[in-house]
Amino acid sequence: MDYFTIATALIILSAVFGYINERFLKMPLTIGLMIITIVFTLIVVIIGQFDDTLLLREKELITQIDFKTVLLDVMLSFLLFAGALHTNFAQLKVQRWPVLVFATAGVLVSTFLVGIGMFYLLQVIGFEIKFIYCLLFGALISPTDPIAVLGILKKAGAPKKLETKIVGESLFNDGVGVVVFLTIFSIASSPTGNVEPMHIVELFGVEVIGGIVLGLILGWITYRLMKSIDDYEVEVIITLAAVMGGTLIAHQFHLSAPLAMVTTGLFVGNDTVRNAAMSEITEMYVDKFWELIDVFLNTILFVLIGMEMLILTFETDYIIAGLIAVPLVLLCRYLSLWFPIKFFAKRLEFVPNTNLIMTWGGLRGGISIALALSLTESMHRELFLVVTYIIVLFSIIGQGLTVEAVVKKFTKNLD
Repeated sequence: MDYFTIATALIILSAVFGYINERFLKMPLTIGLMIITIVFTLIVVIIGQFDDTLLLREKELITQIDFKTVLLDVMLSFLLFAGALHTNFAQLKVQRWPVLVFATAGVLVSTFLVGIGMFYLLQVIGFEIKFIYCLLFGALISPTDPIAVLGILKKAGAPKKLETKIVGESLFNDGVGVVVFLTIFSIASSPTGNVEPMHIVELFGVEVIGGIVLGLILGWITYRLMKSIDDYEVEVIITLAAVMGGTLIAHQFHLSAPLAMVTTGLFVGNDTVRNAAMSEITEMYVDKFWELIDVFLNTILFVLIGMEMLILTFETDYIIAGLIAVPLVLLCRYLSLWFPIKFFAKRLEFVPNTNLIMTWGGLRGGISIALALSLTESMHRELFLVVTYIIVLFSIIGQGLTVEAVVKKFTKNLD
């Protein structure tokens, strides 16, 4: 299939499944699309036992899509910019320190807790896997997915200061999580199993700090350009150019494109810049354009996630490992948040049961699957890919459908 055919097939499926969800299921769009896609794929597999024509076509479609590249190198920048553009900057500024700690120390602590837990649990069910590979799995599953979180949490009705913590953390921790993953990946791939400490420091410095600096520069340039004119059509194109051009620059100089786009979106979207650079009509068109981009890419992404099950090896032991990993990952997230929340609760007003809500509201999604797909066979790719997929399914469907009830249960007594 050529690229146009693949894109057309995905858009048609997204439109049909989106219509079915809106017409009949009326679930949150991302959850509904994923459920419908999985059901559709299962039906195709069943039909394939009698006539495999449709099954072979769907397999051909999904195998020709490089999910990791499509998500991490293309879609993620657009989705993160759109999410950051509509984030409450004033609240994020107040909550900046806990968000920073959640997105850095929280990811690192969770990575090690999950890695240690998986190392021993896998031994119990008969898998002898090196600790470094379990740690690699901890790195890919620890970051919460901003795409899943933003799409579902906005309808949960959480208090703004709590929503800001969860959304802010998810916007930043995927960039940090990718850097942690790449660092551990380098160690795991090294013949000696050793990587120079300065290499790790350089990787963090260049990727993380460089990405944020690039985002600030892009945000400032975008602001100056938009301020100097008053034409909503051109200004919308300027924001699009900032995302696409900024992503290319980040990839060229090995900076973190996700962190660059989050920073640019926060810069352009804050009220001070909006009031100074955008007329009322420009602000409306910029917001609507990026809302549409957000919804459009989300629909395609979650259809892709649902179809990825066709490439998995569903062995019984793999499924058992995945089911065991679900509560382990939730427990490790709870523990990784415990100390930062206790520490900052003395300085900032926290909603009661913040840890429980953030644990349940920290959804995993396409980013974890994309990172799992980048593992090599020697790193037990098939096992960890199935485990990751099961966690993502539970996270998006199980947690996603109940997060609103959890938020309301634990915040019902708040004004």
